[in-house]
Amino acid sequence: MQLKHLRTVLQAENGIAKISAIAWAPNNNKLAVCTSDRVVHLFDENGEKRDKFSTKPVDAKYGKKSYVVKGLAFSPDSTKIAVGQTDNIVFVYKIGEEWGDKKVICNKFPQSSAVTCLIWLTEGPIVIGQVDGKVRAANVKFNKSQTLYTTDSLVVSLAANSRGTGFLSGHLDGTIVRYCVSDDGSMEKQGRVVTHPVPPYALAWPVGHTVAAGCDLRVTVYNREGQIAKQFDYSRDEKEKEFTVACCSPSGQAVMVGSFDRVRVFSWSPRKSMWEENEPREIQHLYSITALGWKRDGSRVAVGTLCGAVELFESVLRRTVWKNKFEMTYVGPSQVLVKPLAPGSRGVILKSQYGYEIEDVRIMGHDNYLVARTSETLLLGDLQRNLLSEVLWPNSGHHEKFYFDNPNVCLIFNAGELSLVEYGDNEILGSVRTEFMNPHQISVRLNERKQNSAEDNKKLAYLLDLKTICILDLVFGVTVAQLTHDSKIDWLELNETGHKLLFRDKKMRLTLLDIIKGQKISILTYCTFVQWVVGSDVVVAQSRNNLCVWYNIDVPEQVTLITIKGDVVDVVRADGKTEAVVQEGSHQLGYELDEGLVEFGTAIHDNDLGRAVTFLETLGDKPEAEGMWTNLASIALELNKLHVAERCYAALGDVSRTHYLRRTIEIGNKYAEENVTLLPDGDFMGCPDVWARLAILNNRLKDAEAVYLEQNQLNEAITMYCNLHKWEEALSLAEMKGFSNYDQLREKHMQWLLDTNQEEKAGEMKEHEGDYNAAFNLYLKANLPSRASRLLQSNYEMLENEEMVYKVVTALVRSEMYEQAGELFERVNQSEKAFDCYRKGNVFSKAIELARYVSPAEVVRLEEEWGDYLVSNKQLDAAINHYIEAGKTMKALDAAVGARQWKKAVQIIKVIDDPTTVVNHYRQIAQHFASIKEYNTAEKLFLQAEMYEDAIDMYNQAGEWDKAHFLASQYLDTDRVSQMYLAQAQNLEQQGKLKEAEKLYISVTEPDAAISMYKKNRQYDQLSHEYLDIMMRLVSQYHPDLLQTTHLRLAQEMEAEGNFKAAEQHFLNAEEWKSAINMYRAADMWEDAYRVAKSHGGAQAANQVAYLWAKSLGGESAVKLLSKFNLLEISIDYACENYQFEFAFDLARSAMKSKMPDIHYKYAMALEDDGKFKEAEEQFILAGKPREAVLMYVHNQDWPNAQRVAEKHEPESVTEVLQGEAKEAFKRENYQRFESLLLRAQKADLIIKQYRDAGMWVDALRVCKEFLPSHLTTLQADYEREVGVKGSHDASTLLTAANNWEQSGDYKAAIDCLIKVTNANTNDSSLLIKAWTQAADLTNRYLEGAEAVEVVKILGPRLAEVGQHTAAAQLYIGADMIKEAIDIFIEAEEWGKAKKVAQELEPRYESYVENRYKESLRREGRADQLADVDIIGALDLLSEQGQWMKCLDTARQHGPNVLHKYVALYATQLIKEEQPFQALELYTKYDAPPFSQNYNIYKRIAIDIFNLTGLSSPDSYAQWAELRNMLLQLTESMKTSSDAGSSVHDEFNILLVISHYYASRCAYKGVESLDELVAKLSISLLRHTDIIPADKGYYEAGVDARAIGKESEAFVFLNHYLDICEAIEESNPDMLDYSDFSATDFPMEIPLPTSLHLSPAQHEEVKEWVLAVSMDQKVDQVLPVDDRMLYPASLSSGSGQSAPTCVISGYPIMSVRGRNPVEFKRVGMLANREDWNKVMMAVKMAPESHITDVINFISQWCGGVPMFSFQ
Repeated sequence: MQLKHLRTVLQAENGIAKISAIAWAPNNNKLAVCTSDRVVHLFDENGEKRDKFSTKPVDAKYGKKSYVVKGLAFSPDSTKIAVGQTDNIVFVYKIGEEWGDKKVICNKFPQSSAVTCLIWLTEGPIVIGQVDGKVRAANVKFNKSQTLYTTDSLVVSLAANSRGTGFLSGHLDGTIVRYCVSDDGSMEKQGRVVTHPVPPYALAWPVGHTVAAGCDLRVTVYNREGQIAKQFDYSRDEKEKEFTVACCSPSGQAVMVGSFDRVRVFSWSPRKSMWEENEPREIQHLYSITALGWKRDGSRVAVGTLCGAVELFESVLRRTVWKNKFEMTYVGPSQVLVKPLAPGSRGVILKSQYGYEIEDVRIMGHDNYLVARTSETLLLGDLQRNLLSEVLWPNSGHHEKFYFDNPNVCLIFNAGELSLVEYGDNEILGSVRTEFMNPHQISVRLNERKQNSAEDNKKLAYLLDLKTICILDLVFGVTVAQLTHDSKIDWLELNETGHKLLFRDKKMRLTLLDIIKGQKISILTYCTFVQWVVGSDVVVAQSRNNLCVWYNIDVPEQVTLITIKGDVVDVVRADGKTEAVVQEGSHQLGYELDEGLVEFGTAIHDNDLGRAVTFLETLGDKPEAEGMWTNLASIALELNKLHVAERCYAALGDVSRTHYLRRTIEIGNKYAEENVTLLPDGDFMGCPDVWARLAILNNRLKDAEAVYLEQNQLNEAITMYCNLHKWEEALSLAEMKGFSNYDQLREKHMQWLLDTNQEEKAGEMKEHEGDYNAAFNLYLKANLPSRASRLLQSNYEMLENEEMVYKVVTALVRSEMYEQAGELFERVNQSEKAFDCYRKGNVFSKAIELARYVSPAEVVRLEEEWGDYLVSNKQLDAAINHYIEAGKTMKALDAAVGARQWKKAVQIIKVIDDPTTVVNHYRQIAQHFASIKEYNTAEKLFLQAEMYEDAIDMYNQAGEWDKAHFLASQYLDTDRVSQMYLAQAQNLEQQGKLKEAEKLYISVTEPDAAISMYKKNRQYDQLSHEYLDIMMRLVSQYHPDLLQTTHLRLAQEMEAEGNFKAAEQHFLNAEEWKSAINMYRAADMWEDAYRVAKSHGGAQAANQVAYLWAKSLGGESAVKLLSKFNLLEISIDYACENYQFEFAFDLARSAMKSKMPDIHYKYAMALEDDGKFKEAEEQFILAGKPREAVLMYVHNQDWPNAQRVAEKHEPESVTEVLQGEAKEAFKRENYQRFESLLLRAQKADLIIKQYRDAGMWVDALRVCKEFLPSHLTTLQADYEREVGVKGSHDASTLLTAANNWEQSGDYKAAIDCLIKVTNANTNDSSLLIKAWTQAADLTNRYLEGAEAVEVVKILGPRLAEVGQHTAAAQLYIGADMIKEAIDIFIEAEEWGKAKKVAQELEPRYESYVENRYKESLRREGRADQLADVDIIGALDLLSEQGQWMKCLDTARQHGPNVLHKYVALYATQLIKEEQPFQALELYTKYDAPPFSQNYNIYKRIAIDIFNLTGLSSPDSYAQWAELRNMLLQLTESMKTSSDAGSSVHDEFNILLVISHYYASRCAYKGVESLDELVAKLSISLLRHTDIIPADKGYYEAGVDARAIGKESEAFVFLNHYLDICEAIEESNPDMLDYSDFSATDFPMEIPLPTSLHLSPAQHEEVKEWVLAVSMDQKVDQVLPVDDRMLYPASLSSGSGQSAPTCVISGYPIMSVRGRNPVEFKRVGMLANREDWNKVMMAVKMAPESHITDVINFISQWCGGVPMFSFQ
């Protein structure tokens, strides 16, 4: 077992902080850890902390440090935790199922002494160990504890077995005691097991053994009898310390023991039958392990330490992945954790109950089931329901077949035997012998729908042979039924109760078997699908195009038929409905069944009336519920369930039956109470009256009569009949029993008939008595003229009475009984009237029979009428002969076709001369004969109607291609024939008729289509080889140029299929023998590869294959093979050429050792190419060629290794190495190293030559002078010549020469040399800077006058170009060129230096520098720095950059004039960008000063906002208030300016009023009581339609007027709105008519808006409303007028008189009924008292609304608000 560290759950403390206990929850979701501070921490399975709670002392007065927690354990359901404490108590905390649930103490178990340890058995109580040696059990359910046994020694440890049925206790004296709390079938002997040498602090109970360890450093394994089975001794290990704790794996096959810094794991090996120690896990600085907890699924272990750390380890043997869907973690030999890889999924724990090692685990059955094997058992599991089974299954041979179609049981077939294993059961359910393994021929039902009985119901139906069904009861193992059928059975299935069996035979007949009754009945033919509906006894089947549903299978003749088009594929019952899924083409449709009948029928069939009532109560008032209640009531009555029947009739609202049943129950209960001795169980069904009443209720009156007569109650029986109006039965009974009042009873009956208007019955009685006249009158009175007619015709005397005849005939005609009237007329010899009656009544047979004598000419017309009548009644076949008799051939033909009388139709159509008039009839008739395969008849009909294509299609569909082709060639053109045959061939191809399709493709010269067809079908058909040959024949015949390519492609496909011989043949046919060789190589078929290479590739190819063959063999086999072919040496060389040196060495060592040096050399060369120089060196030396190694290192400039190898193996190469290294040092300009190396090599002449060649004449002269003085003169001469030639174009030479000139004192010559250094002779910028800086330095120091100026003009620009501005400026200053120096500093943007130079040397240039500085700042956009020197320029720059906020903040610091200049610029830009609200916010923030240049901006802001849409809701109040406040501040400011009282001032006052109206209107809309004020303000705004958009103003006024019911005004306003819209669209204001507004002061000349205010939808709504109102006569379509003969909103009339305006509503001020207006402090500011009171009341009622702000504004505007009061 491997322990892998996952994470640290709790970090260690700096001192002792012992983890006292660890416990895993049985559901594997929670880990509990108790720390030294007595807090229980809860973690999830991944070690993430999720919760915690503190433990409590036994009494709070002792404090929280008065105890130590000694034990921690989860309950079996994982919802509780038991905590054992040293203060003599065990607490049980309820922690809940979810994280964060409240933690409460649910049980307390006080103890007599301190608790030392604690466990909670999964199959038993809490077990507690104590200091006094007692072991006690605590039962949570009863909250009681008891002592299990007592010892004299402290309990140091407890350990449970893996089944949770028993435990071991370890004691201080070494005693180990075994105790079992329940019998699990493998209970071991109880009592003392063994006495361990030391206290067993580490104790575990694995399967079949006991493991104990302690301070003696030994781990001892005891067997069941207490004998030592194995001992692991660590007493000699100095690093080992005492063992402190142990825990057993959940499988019981591994034990973990903890000590100091170490965890040891001991595993049981089932194969070796012994305990083995795994590699111990040592962790430095872990310290002593004090607690261990093994997760219940065995996958993880938590380890707690003395210092408070908790580490989490993964404990697995191995891990595998099944098809990338499931992870299988082997946590023990007999335990596997199977977990789906899908996120969020939980796995199952697969465990062998017998402890056998699990060898193989497979996931099967659509990944829903698992199958695992051990050596002796078979494990099966349902992964979805977590149900696992383990059954004994020894030596099966692994040939079983598993079927998982049944969700409850697994079917296992093995060697002709069928075994059934129920999931969750560890026993084989049953086994039978059968050879038929098809799951459709086996049906198992296991308690799927239990009925009233509690017994198990487990049935199996299977085939003994193909015609014999056997049904087995799996509970008792007996055969219930055996049935032999007359045909082979291919499908069978039991219903869920196992009482009925459906099976289908090969003849597609569906048969139902009632197992209980033993009855068999065939219920359907041509059955293609059948299935029981889940959870019911409803059957769904398909027969042709009918979906058949049996809702009550007990009555199989009652079947519901539904017509469908496709095939039923499934029946799905979910979400309260049942659907039959039908595949119609590529679509699936669901046909819903009657779910009520499904559920209800099942409950009724099971006699589960309570379930039926419960279901019906859920239906409520659904239509189908009534019928079900009725059905249930009938069944309940049959079963004498009177209370259920009463409930049913109550649900139906049948008060009478409900009352009747309740009365019956009361009578029965009373009878039962009076006859307790007869009915001791209180069953009132023994009461005769109850039986009689039930018989009456069920309409079984004879039964009720019998009951009454048995009780000698004749009067009650007769009364019963009379009450039920059964007078005949009452009279019969009275006559039979000699009832004394019989005559009175008859008289009462007759009177009752007359009273109840039953004249017919009374007439029958009179007729029976011979009183015909009375009977005749009663029949007529009852409106039964037919009875009266029959009475007349049977009585000759009455027939002669014309009055009676007239009465009867009149009544018959009135009742449209023409046939009876005609018969009566015939009896009295009135033939004409009889004839008319027969025709009116459509009684044509009698009419024609009568006409033959009365009017023969009418017979033909009557025949046609008869035919028409029959056709109208859908009796087409009967109408044919009548039409023929009438000579109506076309009608006869239509009737024959409609009646599908095809032969008659053919006979009729032949007599029609013009076929074109009956083309459709020809087609219909011909198609019928084609459908019944009478092709000759159909062909003749098609050809007679010139429907040639239909005839051809008929033969094509019938597969008679020759006849079709003959007709096509005879009647159709060539292109049409080709198209038809291509389509037909494609259809045949889809049907799999490839040869027929080929013929058609070839016949229309389309061989490519035939080839493609065979290629496509080759891989899907068993005749692929035959198709392949046909395809290649076609390719060779029609496309010989593609033959080779086709062979190659086929070869590749066959190679992929593993058909190598066929692939070889195609490769060879494609002349690709190399591909055939590679194919055999890949398949490891070397002999075939060699055969092909030798026969088709020649000797060389065969040798290569032989080499590769040998390489695949290796060793002696390879040598033998190559020797056999005489290819050994050649193969060695070939291996070296292909870098396969290991193979070459193997071959050489085995057979040709002389080739070893050569191989070493080649191997070394290859290693050198790969850059592996160390290995190459070894190979060179082994090959005897050390010089090659030296050259290798020299080539790679690895000089130390080159020198090392040379000195050790090749001394003569040392000089060569030194020379090479020196050359490299010179290239790196490491001249010192260069000289040193060549001097070591005694090659001074090479030093001089190298320096000279490099132009380093000074160094060359130095070395020559020092080491070769004899050559000095010659060298100096060469130097002088070289400088003269190269000086003009070599920068280094120029620099050297300049240095030489400087040293000689000729500074001008030195400067000239330095000036000659330019970009033309060097690319080194540093060299240029060096040369020119040196030249500038020399110029400043040694040159003056014109000579200096000349040099400065050359050097200055150069230095500036390379960034040496300071040097250039100093050079200009030195030459007294101040302006140029300043320009250099400006160019370098060193403004300080430029200013300093101007101030100190040339003050007249100061302004020049200043202007250039400002220009630079503006150009670069550096506004902050520009502000320091030019604030206006800086502000302009910020505005240009769009940094308006920064611009305005900066401008604010320089006064209001500067600020508002830029505010105006920004506002103008916002207005252009159509952002008036942002412009308004500017002036709200920075105020709106009365600057005349800003007036247009203010106006534009207001006008733009007036033109906006969507600002009429209460949410827009803030925007209008902002505009209103800005205009108020502006108008107040203008009062103190020069514009006070001007026309401009008046304009802004008007804008203020408009904005005030808009703001107030938005505020009023938020309060329901102010709707009238809203309308008033909208109407008042119409006075300003020369400013606001006119269409907007009239629309809003109309809508708001309509909202308060002023439809007349609304109509005028909205109608004018439509006129304005029309004028806008036509751009013609002259179209407007203001005649409706003559009594108003609204402006008559208004500017037309550029666009419409409303959307098209709103505009249409207005049009529709205006049109509707214009048609309404109730609405006056004019504006109302007041006492002034003006519109109430008008302030002034045409005379010029104007009324003051109300600041609240905009209406004129009116004094109504003595109520004076509200006056404000500012003169002329008034409000109507009524409007003012409404607003003030709204303030009171809605203080949170915007109205308060409106009042505050009015106070500010009008000079204070008056006191609130009502007048």
